[in-house]
Amino acid sequence: MDKSQAKEQIENVFRKSFDLDSFKYFIRNVLNNYETRENKYYNKARLWKNFWPHINYYERIGKYTDPNGDELDILVVEVPSFAKLERARTTLRNLVVKHLATFGQKDYALAAFYAKEDLGENWRFSFIKIEHEAFRDDKGKVKTRTDFTPARRYSFLVGEHENTYTACKQLLPLLEKDYADPTIADIETAFSIEKVSDEFFQQYKDLYDKLFKHLANEPLFASDPGETRNKRIARFSKKLLGQIVFLYFLQKKGWLGVPKNEPWGRGDKRFLRNLFEEAENNERNFFNEYLQFLFYEALARNRRGSADPAYYERLDCKIPFLNGGLFEADYDWQENPLSIPNEIFHNDEKNKAGDIGTGILDVFDRYN
Repeated sequence: MDKSQAKEQIENVFRKSFDLDSFKYFIRNVLNNYETRENKYYNKARLWKNFWPHINYYERIGKYTDPNGDELDILVVEVPSFAKLERARTTLRNLVVKHLATFGQKDYALAAFYAKEDLGENWRFSFIKIEHEAFRDDKGKVKTRTDFTPARRYSFLVGEHENTYTACKQLLPLLEKDYADPTIADIETAFSIEKVSDEFFQQYKDLYDKLFKHLANEPLFASDPGETRNKRIARFSKKLLGQIVFLYFLQKKGWLGVPKNEPWGRGDKRFLRNLFEEAENNERNFFNEYLQFLFYEALARNRRGSADPAYYERLDCKIPFLNGGLFEADYDWQENPLSIPNEIFHNDEKNKAGDIGTGILDVFDRYN
């Protein structure tokens, strides 16, 4: 399969709500072939009792045997709510471990986890591996101990509101290499994101350097003596990037851009990007006319005296008040505003890997 076809297939599966038929088709292309004749369906009546509060059902859709003879089960697990998908990760992992230990003594699984509550809008695709540990007994003999609790689990969060950059980058080689059946080691490598993490931190450093270089010419810092000036710029640059990282966490939770009469969690999962596009469309400066107000007014000030303390009129949505200092201004932002060009946040430059966009939002969108 060529690269463009592989990318399109990943997009078609991972940028959408969970669909069983699409998932099966994708798995067949990744593994080239797997056995389907032993499908099993486990509802609550057939589940282990300790999993009842967390699992609606799970299904074994097939078994794969790699070129080395190692076997892997392919599972689909439905949970009641997205909260379970987010907070019960250890329980979900342990369900798979229990299944592997009970049925066939396998060590590996590929599993899709989705929530009934949102019809699989956001779901997880995971590789799970049981660890085996060698040890010496009292007589000095080497034995193997199987410990199910620290089973290793690699996972991609995918779906309608998620970016597929990491999943695409990691899984692409498996789809392209359709002339050979993948080994378990190949699959594990695809789910290991150490290389991607290294790339992100390098790009994060590049963002810091670019921001520092720009701020060095800002009048706000110009009057400081050299060493003090550099420390202030460094502190501000680190804080700004940290603030935006935290906002990505909030928007993933659905806590930013929540409509006035909606509960927390119903916010815009692309709040920052959409806010930036609004600034661009209105020919406004994103930092001066949007982020500063979001940081230092909406997030940092308690609106307790207003009719709806959660509602922030300027952005016409609910924004949480965060009492912790992260969004308190270190300068007089209303009298001496900083000027940070929109290109710092989004541009069409190519990085070394060929990805388009080297701005703060470009990088964070790719890796979130």
